[in-house]
Amino acid sequence: MSDLACGAKARLSLWSAAFIVARRDFTAILFSKAFLLFLIGPLFFVGISGAAGALTSQAVSKADDPRLAVALAPDQSAAFAQAHARLADLVRLPDIEVVAPDEADDTAALLADDTRNFAAVLGGTLAAPRLTGTADRIERWEGPVALVAAEASGPAAATYPAVALSPTATTIASQRSENAATATGALTLLFLLTMLLAGMVMSNLVEEKANKIIEILAAAIPMDAVFLGKLFAMLGVSFVGIAIWGSAAGAIVAVTGALDQVAPPAVGWPLFAALFLIYFAMAYLLIGSIFLAIGAMAPTVRDVQTMSMPATILQLLVFFLASFAMTDIGSPVELFAVIFPLSSPYAMIARAAQEPALWPHLIALAWQVLAVAVFVRTGARLFRRRVMKSGPAPAKGKRFWQRARA
Repeated sequence: MSDLACGAKARLSLWSAAFIVARRDFTAILFSKAFLLFLIGPLFFVGISGAAGALTSQAVSKADDPRLAVALAPDQSAAFAQAHARLADLVRLPDIEVVAPDEADDTAALLADDTRNFAAVLGGTLAAPRLTGTADRIERWEGPVALVAAEASGPAAATYPAVALSPTATTIASQRSENAATATGALTLLFLLTMLLAGMVMSNLVEEKANKIIEILAAAIPMDAVFLGKLFAMLGVSFVGIAIWGSAAGAIVAVTGALDQVAPPAVGWPLFAALFLIYFAMAYLLIGSIFLAIGAMAPTVRDVQTMSMPATILQLLVFFLASFAMTDIGSPVELFAVIFPLSSPYAMIARAAQEPALWPHLIALAWQVLAVAVFVRTGARLFRRRVMKSGPAPAKGKRFWQRARA
């Protein structure tokens, strides 16, 4: 048989074995009670978040705006109210209420009246108005009150010209700001989903190591196939979870209309959703291959927790790097975040929200696939040498430079 035929046979054997492992793990996890409880937990969180958002928006919509109590002399209060009515159509002014003369002297009682929602009290005269209230509120209302008082002191007729309005749909500055907000939300969601779901790979491998199942699999099929099978099985399980959680979140968004307030990404929503799923798969495979290597080398669950802490910290640093890099597309920092394998999915999903070009995504995906292959191969070799003891052992009794020379 030629070398080419042998290589094709080896590749077929590798992928066939990986498919068998993936199917076994996917079925075992998908129909377990633990996975059902794992799915229900975030659903409660999504439901509670949606209900809390709806209640908050309803409470805000029903809440009364703070008002200004006008406690001037009766004739000046009337003049102030008329000037307020004339200017209210031109500028944004606080709501006012003219109080009775017998209440005008008791400023503390007006501010303490919980049925009228007064934020400040206007006293003094039109020539020398005096605002009483909290510091931030009276500083905010100082200008509007002075404008209305000046209008009330002048002629009764309004002399302000009508201003013609020519609104535009958007500007480049507002579009960039809105796209940056969409990029931040997508990047954060991608990071949270990856960190939430990637830990299952490591816990599954540790459990099978304790039961000696992993050693049986490693003796029957290539270790690369075991790692690939477990990675893609957990990725499939993660997609099941995302489909269920996404359906629940989509129903809430459809009812509340929250998506209308989010700016569309530069590549459009359909392509952006597809890129989000692809980059989630790449981010999951990259960090999952690292977690697999950690789980393969750790003998106990306690050791897994100790060894996974640096990987978790690395992921946080990667998230901060991508968040910082997305603010300046094309800068050296952003290009480094795109090239570095662990931060590349996050940086590219942020770029998809801000830039319409598609060819950088093709290059980035090819690079990420290559990085996954390298990480899986490295993890499998570490497992063979550290756990299965099947790799070449270093010569005993020699220093490392002597072994290198030999």
